[in-house]
Amino acid sequence: MDGTTLFIDGRWRSAADGETIPVVDPSTGETFSALSRGRAAEIDDAVAAARRAYDTVWRRVSPVERGRILARFGELIQRDHERIAELECRDVGKPLAQAQKDITAASRYCEFYGGAADKLHGETLPYEAGYTVLALREPFGVTGHLIPWNYPAQMFGRSVIASLAAGNTVVVKPGEDACLSILAMVDLAMEAGLPEGVLNVVTGFGNEAGAALAGHRDVNHISFTGSPATGTLVQQAAAVHNVPATMELGGKSPQIIFADADLEAALPVLYGALVQNAGQTCSAGSRILVQRSRFDEVVSALSARFEATRVGPAMEDPDVGPLISARQAERVKAFIERAEQSELPVAAVAGTATGPESGFYVRPQLFAPVDPANELSHQEVFGPVLVATPFDDEAHALQLANATDYGLVAGVWTADGGRQLRMSHALEAGQVFVNCYGAGGGVELPFGGVKRSGYGREKGMEGLKSFTRIKTVAVHHG
Repeated sequence: MDGTTLFIDGRWRSAADGETIPVVDPSTGETFSALSRGRAAEIDDAVAAARRAYDTVWRRVSPVERGRILARFGELIQRDHERIAELECRDVGKPLAQAQKDITAASRYCEFYGGAADKLHGETLPYEAGYTVLALREPFGVTGHLIPWNYPAQMFGRSVIASLAAGNTVVVKPGEDACLSILAMVDLAMEAGLPEGVLNVVTGFGNEAGAALAGHRDVNHISFTGSPATGTLVQQAAAVHNVPATMELGGKSPQIIFADADLEAALPVLYGALVQNAGQTCSAGSRILVQRSRFDEVVSALSARFEATRVGPAMEDPDVGPLISARQAERVKAFIERAEQSELPVAAVAGTATGPESGFYVRPQLFAPVDPANELSHQEVFGPVLVATPFDDEAHALQLANATDYGLVAGVWTADGGRQLRMSHALEAGQVFVNCYGAGGGVELPFGGVKRSGYGREKGMEGLKSFTRIKTVAVHHG
């Protein structure tokens, strides 16, 4: 990339003023590319292009043909899988094997939503004699997508591809810290047959290009994934023009281990759900709640895994790579320093990081036992920090699990079938996994939160429906 990273109306271009944003490799701290610094003017151009494409082309393309284009897009992503994965690995700092899985997931979204595009059915509603009443599902028109830096390819798939399948045209503002995999996929979308103007991408800072997109009067729906604080600003900007939004705003997800849990099955999942992408995952299982009789056993087993963790440059495919930026690394280190200053018990620390000193490395750390009132128990660290807290019984576990402002994901580990269902119903979370966690990403599984974790759903058929609105048509025929 050379700073020509704006894709508007089917063409690559630079920002009008020529300004750029450096692209930094988190594994080394070195700048290796540049992005165009798009602002409000470029967002205006992108939205206008999307509106023209919607009015003149895309809304007239049949659902089956939209699906075929998206399916071809997915095939092309798979064709270039290794190249795109290496870009995401270097750009985000995630281990290569994780990046490869993310690109496979992006392709899978194309496959899933491509196959679902012609299956968005409306309804015929029973009404009075002499009337036929229809509830039609229609696209919003132009949708805006604010994509975070932690999983750019995956988020592009679950948000942008769903919107295109529903018949919308889109404007994407990727996270300025990591968006190279998205940019690499744009040309493949055109190769697949996506008409000019249907997909537009504007790189830039969130407070410039992102704010302009969120508050644009000609955008009909906003999709945002990020922090609650930024999500509030996005909602306020969208509300000026009464634009609906889907908000995914992070979590502090608990994994609850009862005394009858199968620890052999649970332990690798408990570990992986935290260290994946260096803990920079909204659904990370960052709190472990363990029934008191097995607390020491679980902490000891997890400690051994932490101490064996390999931390290093992303392209070397370690267990844990660097964090995305110096700013993020310092934020996470500040959480750890405050915990150590308060003499919070440290159960384990990962081995020494092997990467360059200029990289943004934070060694994974396990604290146990941790008081539920401590900030590590209720604030989202967004880094490789795990806390463990004991509980006495089912009621106590439920009280601890729900005692945060978040409600995105929860895990329950128990052999008791009744308890599995009771906990699943009572947990305040958008997804609950029993004797598993994450279910391999689950393109088909609706995803979203409650409380400060946001609202609306992505993934699965619910995610597709969220990019449509209902129109009621009543015909009086006597």
